[in-house]
Amino acid sequence: MEVSDALAAAAACLRLVERELLLFAAFWFVIGALDELGVDVCWLWLRLTARARDQTITARAATAPLRGCMAVFIAAWQEAEVIGHTVVHALQAWRQDDFTLYVGCYGNDPDTVAAVIAATGNDPRVRIVISRQSGPTTKADCLNHIYAALHEDERRRGMSFRAIVLHDAEDMVHPAELAVIDSGLDHADFVQLPVRPELQPASPWVGNHYADEFAESHGKGLVVRDALGAAIPAAGVGCGFSREMVARIARRRGGEGAPFSAECLTEDYELGLLVRREGGSARFLRVRDEAGALVATRAYFPASIDTAVRQKSRWIHGIAFQGWDRMGWGRGYADLWMALRDRRGPLTALVLTCGYLLVVIEGILALAGFAGAHAQLAASPGLRAMVHACAAALLWRCVMRFAFTTRDYGVVEGLGALMRIPVANFIAILAGRRALWGYLATLRGDPVTWEKTRHDHHPAQAASSGGVR
Repeated sequence: MEVSDALAAAAACLRLVERELLLFAAFWFVIGALDELGVDVCWLWLRLTARARDQTITARAATAPLRGCMAVFIAAWQEAEVIGHTVVHALQAWRQDDFTLYVGCYGNDPDTVAAVIAATGNDPRVRIVISRQSGPTTKADCLNHIYAALHEDERRRGMSFRAIVLHDAEDMVHPAELAVIDSGLDHADFVQLPVRPELQPASPWVGNHYADEFAESHGKGLVVRDALGAAIPAAGVGCGFSREMVARIARRRGGEGAPFSAECLTEDYELGLLVRREGGSARFLRVRDEAGALVATRAYFPASIDTAVRQKSRWIHGIAFQGWDRMGWGRGYADLWMALRDRRGPLTALVLTCGYLLVVIEGILALAGFAGAHAQLAASPGLRAMVHACAAALLWRCVMRFAFTTRDYGVVEGLGALMRIPVANFIAILAGRRALWGYLATLRGDPVTWEKTRHDHHPAQAASSGGVR
């Protein structure tokens, strides 16, 4: 066989592979596009009917006394670089006296304990809880130790807290947060506020892609979810639960002292869904202060490919795989739709892999064409229609990503969001693969461990130098 014939045969085989991959990828891209279009249509309708507009809180209401004592939980393991800034900023930002900041630490992490003590000073609003076990266990286990301490404080003082608020060790809170949650809990058992990732000039591609995703997810996705009455997942930060609801979830788990599931990688997500299972109601609230700033939790997200993949693989593992095993599919069409959206991470990674593999194959075939080996793709009218639909959907997705990122971060970052789409896809592919292997490992009996993200910088540091808006 001559070289030209061999090239032609290889090109023909690649065309067959290309066609099958294109059928698979195009079909699922269209399904995903229809899913996203459904959310877009709902959000546009809410905007047209003025039901998706952000509320405004006055400065007086933001600092008004709370209707009852609140407990703020922070689990901290090896967070000496940021936990002090978090504690100091929270104590300065929240002007109310009727809250207690519970910080859970470990005896074998003296640097974090020392940082909390140094930041606290003599402020009676801070309570350090040292876990009985050496760290790291899991975040949920640390939170359960904090909950046990709160339970003991209530018994000893003969009182009950009104609400429990969750935060991470690297969070920068908004001064009006407690007031907004306090007001929201008058009409709901669980309130979630937006998360606003901070821009990172040192990591414009990886670190800033979180800003693009959260701007759209917390500016549109959760707004639609709230309007449809579907269960709201907790983000683990900026979320408040009524004290009674947390107690009911603890009793659901078979005791009074363990509302957080230690074997779950996304215990916060699960906790939010359990509110619905317990007959409670949830709200996602977008509120702005008098200066127009969003009442949201600010934080730096992972800035490297490796750390971003590890964090997102934990999300996919906990939400898609463990969520399927542990939570089922909920009740009602809205909950089913949102559960499908939550758990599409592994499928999305597979479809994206096929899509980029098609790009590689097309490049190889183009080179083969220059060498004289031409092979035509036998595309049916249905396949051509799906490809055109995918192209239109991609253009529309770019418009939406640009619009939501621009609204929160400006036009420059809106344009940057479009260029970061391939980076986000690459991270999603790697995270999906890693989550699958991690899930399979747990099926073999491997333990679930707290694979936390290291934090070296805090938004309050930039704010003190004028770097955070």
